[in-house]
Amino acid sequence: MPDSETNNKINRIIENIEKVMIGKREVVELSITALLAQGHVLLEDVPGVGKTMMVRSLAKSIGANFRRIQFTPDLLPSDVTGVSIYNQKEMEFQFVPGPILGNIILADEINRTSPKTQSALLEAMEESSVTIDGITHSLNKPFFVMATQNPIEYEGTYPLPEAQLDRFLLKMNMGYPTMEEEVEVLTRLQVQAPIENLHSVVSIEELASLQNEVKQVYVDETIKRYIVELLMGTRSHPHVYLGASPRGSIALMRAAQSYAFIKGRDYVIPDDIQYLIKAVVAHRIILKSEAKFEGISAEDIIDDIVLQVAVPVQRLVSK
Repeated sequence: MPDSETNNKINRIIENIEKVMIGKREVVELSITALLAQGHVLLEDVPGVGKTMMVRSLAKSIGANFRRIQFTPDLLPSDVTGVSIYNQKEMEFQFVPGPILGNIILADEINRTSPKTQSALLEAMEESSVTIDGITHSLNKPFFVMATQNPIEYEGTYPLPEAQLDRFLLKMNMGYPTMEEEVEVLTRLQVQAPIENLHSVVSIEELASLQNEVKQVYVDETIKRYIVELLMGTRSHPHVYLGASPRGSIALMRAAQSYAFIKGRDYVIPDDIQYLIKAVVAHRIILKSEAKFEGISAEDIIDDIVLQVAVPVQRLVSK
């Protein structure tokens, strides 16, 4: 079980972010879940609900290098990864790193740039490195990408293919605040933005240690079978054209390990799986056209599958 000092570190990060993000505890916890699992997040929501503030406050809380990439139709892959420039004085090419070589990356409106540039970002996310002129450059650690896209405006956009959506550990949205929360936002911003006074509460080295500890969280064989049965359910569901791949099973297990760790446990329980499955799996399945026509969503299908698959209630003990 994570010790009290470990729990304190995680709580400090959450509480620090909540000085900026009001009423977004679930989003904050899920973002940290992805960070500790060394995954990435796709945040789909309308402009102005605090996506940028969320990522900036997370970066400040761990003392990490924050980079924001505003994706536009004319953005080139080299604008993301970096480029080699000839230095006449030294008479050699020198690598000028792009914004992808930061720690915490906000990929803003990723669906507004060309598929070629999208691929450059997503390749870096998958390989944790970029290759320029035949030379491979490793990305910094920690490396965490939160990509955003606007679900309302589709004109002039390039939707991410399903194979690329699969690279994101979680997909979620923030939603509008309640009236009380929005009033509190106005109060806090009346004099100065809270993020200006935000300081790191955990070092990058401490975060790396937490990421390693997450990998040690125990996942029982019955939980693994539960995960696989749920994802196999997406592959055979009558409304699903293409179900989640084994990468989805791995993602759900890693996310569950991280979430259990945040909750102070060194083992995964079925509730962790049920809580995370929509955020981890919904964007990995493709619905049949008739299902979309009937207004059935991926989340509806996951709810149906969760009801059908038996929940492991006790650990199997070999005799």
